[in-house]
Amino acid sequence: MGTVTDIRIAKRTGFCYGVREAIDKAKEASAAGKSTHTLGQVVHNEGVVRDLQALGIRTVEALDDVDHGAAVVIRAHGVRPEVMDRAAQRGLEVIDGTCTWVIQEQRELRRLVEEGYTIVLLGTPKHPEVVGLLGFAPDAIVVDEEGDWAKIPARKRMALISQSTQPPWKFEKLAAYMVGRSHELKIVNTVCPVTIRRQQDTLESAREVDLMVVVGGRSSANTKELTRLCGIAGTRAIQIESVNDLDDPIPFAGSRIVGVTGGTSTPIEDLHAVARRILEVGGTADAQARATELADAAFAVAAHPAGRTTSLPVAAGAG
Repeated sequence: MGTVTDIRIAKRTGFCYGVREAIDKAKEASAAGKSTHTLGQVVHNEGVVRDLQALGIRTVEALDDVDHGAAVVIRAHGVRPEVMDRAAQRGLEVIDGTCTWVIQEQRELRRLVEEGYTIVLLGTPKHPEVVGLLGFAPDAIVVDEEGDWAKIPARKRMALISQSTQPPWKFEKLAAYMVGRSHELKIVNTVCPVTIRRQQDTLESAREVDLMVVVGGRSSANTKELTRLCGIAGTRAIQIESVNDLDDPIPFAGSRIVGVTGGTSTPIEDLHAVARRILEVGGTADAQARATELADAAFAVAAHPAGRTTSLPVAAGAG
């Protein structure tokens, strides 16, 4: 019999508002009877992508895969300016789901280019957001891990900007490093505040539990960072992609209170399912019998309308 008696879901989890709004816009277009596509996966979550496909919303990798006059949703990561131009030339209805924070990044980059700064962009080189940002500053120097930083040249006027989901500590460390590379250094902090708050909430939860379960894509940088932060808090953490990864009670042995958090591409309903499954697999006899009740209670505390998967009812896309 297991040892888990209680479950807690970190506050302010679920989709970030940028992802949620892009999904909502796709659902609204489909519900209006439009032939709707998303340029790339609107979210790195296979379950959500399948749900959208069930509503007739197709994922395409290129604009040439979209028929003339159809609707194409730009995901929260944003795209290069020429992609928007190409869509207009092909007569597509562009539904811009670019996150408002990313739009602000794009504006800042354009301004820095106009002001003549040598720009350093902290980000993952092939990440969709970074690819889109480079459309506004093609000559920007992209660096990620600390081993990359040595390639940053010494210049008189330099500017530092960040991919929105980079860890705040890494941005701060790079800023300190660049002080010695430039006479004039302009620092534009574009780390998303939602990312910062999510990390803070995960740390807070990790300090109050015996074990953390982090839910998100295996290649998701922001999910990996949450796992790393749990370790900093001194709390053991396991990272999974979905509830389907939970079938072994051994990881929960000896843990009484288990916390659950997730990356920005993980809907909070998935966290609810994970919470229930943890209790079913690793709970005491009483916790197993009350798994749904305890998961519901954890969900009610963590979730509020702004933190749920979508502001649209599921039925809206089907009608």
